[in-house]
Amino acid sequence: MTVTQAVVQTPSTGQAQSVADLRRRVRSTALRSLGRAVGTSVLIALGTFALVIGAWIAVLAFFGISPYIAKGPVEVWDFLFVDEDAAANREVLGANLGVTMGHALTGFIVGLVVAILGAILFRVSKGAESALMPVAMLLRSVPLIALAPVIILIFGNGSQASVAVIGGIVVLFPALVTMVFGLKSASPQMLDVVAVYGGGTLTAVRKVALPGALPSLFAAIRISVPGAITGALLTEMLSTGDGVGFSTLQYIPQAKFADLWASVVVVTAISLVLYFVVQVLETIVLTRMGMTTDRKN
Repeated sequence: MTVTQAVVQTPSTGQAQSVADLRRRVRSTALRSLGRAVGTSVLIALGTFALVIGAWIAVLAFFGISPYIAKGPVEVWDFLFVDEDAAANREVLGANLGVTMGHALTGFIVGLVVAILGAILFRVSKGAESALMPVAMLLRSVPLIALAPVIILIFGNGSQASVAVIGGIVVLFPALVTMVFGLKSASPQMLDVVAVYGGGTLTAVRKVALPGALPSLFAAIRISVPGAITGALLTEMLSTGDGVGFSTLQYIPQAKFADLWASVVVVTAISLVLYFVVQVLETIVLTRMGMTTDRKN
């Protein structure tokens, strides 16, 4: 009896060991792939920052702009960290930046949520897509600076609703097009499987189209982050009268060019950082899910 048990258990033990070894190899390969992908994203981010700083210095030198007006990286650094009133400068800029980031977050959430819901609606109903997509593209062709006064008149000057609408419009259209493309790229074979097992359109969207559209979702988020900040700045200039957007308008007639350049540089840097943070998160999530991280958007 003991010999029989040993004979029966030996293949089972060896099989379990083989499975465990295979899992370790797969996990090790996935971690190496993830590390390479994240490392590549970080190197691209650092290269982008270096390129932007180099272009900044080159443009100032090429056009010979007066140092009284134009500020380079060293002057901005001194303004924020070296000068006697650097702490006060950072405090003022930080307060304005906090307001702008709040406005950007509002526009980002509203625009992205509406884009996702609209893309799902278009995926479920071809009639809705045929009726609404041309209208959306028509509105997209109208400059936002022309629509903004009408939006402010309807929703109120300085209101949170105007912030949400203006910021949301900037985010909405690029994200909507990207998400519609992603939902339409679902595997036909997987959709057929859902249909064979009696699943409806909503089930196919929930089980197949949405998970398969994750790369497009991350692409939409990456596009929306700088768009939301742009919408926030525009709203502050035209409606709310606060934040970085409005303060930059005040700095020009007051000849506070160091404040102006520092505000622009910090906002640009934050946009780039957030963009690459989303890119790294995209790499991590898609690699863990075994999906491609090639960026075509």
